[in-house]
Amino acid sequence: MTGSATITIKKLAAVSDLIRLPKQYGTILLLMPALWALFIASGGRPGLKNLVIFILGAFLMRSAGCAINDIADREFDRSVERTKTRPLASGRLGVGEAVVVFCVLSIFAFTLVLFLNRLTIALSFAGIALASIYPFVKRVSFFPQVFLGVAFGWGAIMAWSAATGSVAAAAVLIFIANIFWSTAYDTIYALMDMEDDIKAGIKSTAIFLGRRVYAALVLLYTLMVLTLAVSGWLSGLGIIYYAGLAASYAFFFIIVRGLRKNPAPETAFRAFAANAGAGFLILFSIIADTNL
Repeated sequence: MTGSATITIKKLAAVSDLIRLPKQYGTILLLMPALWALFIASGGRPGLKNLVIFILGAFLMRSAGCAINDIADREFDRSVERTKTRPLASGRLGVGEAVVVFCVLSIFAFTLVLFLNRLTIALSFAGIALASIYPFVKRVSFFPQVFLGVAFGWGAIMAWSAATGSVAAAAVLIFIANIFWSTAYDTIYALMDMEDDIKAGIKSTAIFLGRRVYAALVLLYTLMVLTLAVSGWLSGLGIIYYAGLAASYAFFFIIVRGLRKNPAPETAFRAFAANAGAGFLILFSIIADTNL
């Protein structure tokens, strides 16, 4: 293998790490509210085009979000044990190269949106802006997790618009529910780095809440489920959907209780990742309810 080929492989590996290619929890968490809205708005049977666009779009935008996040946090990442080996923090990838990756991914994502209706195209500009601003919120506010919920939940607004050409109250409620949900699971994620974040001057809801974090998590999950219940009521969903919500709420309670008993970083990561499974549970309940 030649030297140039070796360099190329190393750069591709660095790009893979930059966009977290082997770890797709974030893509699932970004995708879930969009699919909830898409399936509800489409009566349980969304068109294949919309389905493909939102699945690919979630992967591309989450990957772009990881790139801009690492560009913004490259100095902080060097001082955090969990992130010091990331491509930019370790020098395996240059800032200019990461910017190119971000731009290419964003262009591909926007190209997908062009196949949707005009309202959804217009809404996509806000989505790109939210994804670009998010990494910088932690410098000025203890609530970047709330802003993440806004950015991740915007997909629900776009999905409803793509399916119906309008934005209904039920879609707005899914968007709000996702703010509660994202704040909860990203607070859990922030628990892993809390000590390093305090030293580095990074703000988070985990730091802000302190010992109140577990009570806050229960409240956030409760508000999420209640908001989704109202959205389902407005959309005419039935018992299967509400059974799925009840099961997911029980699952969230188990997650928080386990985390309270063992707040180690490894437990926090498992609790964070488990939210993806809960998101699928809600999605399956929507699909079943609207098709049976």
